[in-house]
Amino acid sequence: MNLTLKIWRQPHAEAQGGMREYQVSGISEDMSFLEMLDILNEQLQEQGEEPVAFDHDCREGICGSCSLMINGQAHGPEVTTSCQLHMRSFKDGDTITIEPWRSEAFPVVKDLVVNRSAFDRIIQSGGYISANTGSAPEANSVPAPREKAMRAFNVATCIGCGACVAACPNGSASLFLGAKITHLGELPQGQPERYERIVDMVAQHDAEGFGGCTNIGECAAACPKGIPLDVISQLNKDLRTAIKAGR
Repeated sequence: MNLTLKIWRQPHAEAQGGMREYQVSGISEDMSFLEMLDILNEQLQEQGEEPVAFDHDCREGICGSCSLMINGQAHGPEVTTSCQLHMRSFKDGDTITIEPWRSEAFPVVKDLVVNRSAFDRIIQSGGYISANTGSAPEANSVPAPREKAMRAFNVATCIGCGACVAACPNGSASLFLGAKITHLGELPQGQPERYERIVDMVAQHDAEGFGGCTNIGECAAACPKGIPLDVISQLNKDLRTAIKAGR
């Protein structure tokens, strides 16, 4: 395939950024999207130009590092991570626009790389659980209903990629926050600090500059791990309970 790429270039956080256009050829439909960018960067290096900076790590859809807006969609036209998006999703002659996540809370570091440490600070604000972490307990010593255990497991698959924020018109991280709140809130070990945790994490979410949720649903539609929208309902329910209790 021969493609035209329109890519956001920004040398550093304080610099003025802009779109640059590149041509790439000989792209196989079996390549991943990041492999295609590798080809572009090899081409740029041969021409003595600065390669395009983009975030990646595992390239297996596990770590969530590969945060790219592709043709205006978080991670591109398929519901998956950018590293697991393959070029068969595009056609020969296509023009592909590639941008970083657009959010005040995710400032651009360079080109397509953004700083997502706001997510880390939200998690850190939740603190620890007060469960005894001495010797390994017997598996059935802390019973948890299967339905709750499975729900906790399913929402724990959130990889913190930030697609929910990038897709949301308000730049809200409520899906991410709801997943983390629900994960611990469903388990017995998460109960002692349950309501203090949610108040602190919501306060940190707002302090980081994320927007409010208006239940549009773009976040869940873009989530590569299929985190359901009802975790936001759980988030709101727990927050109301915490406020009523004066936490």
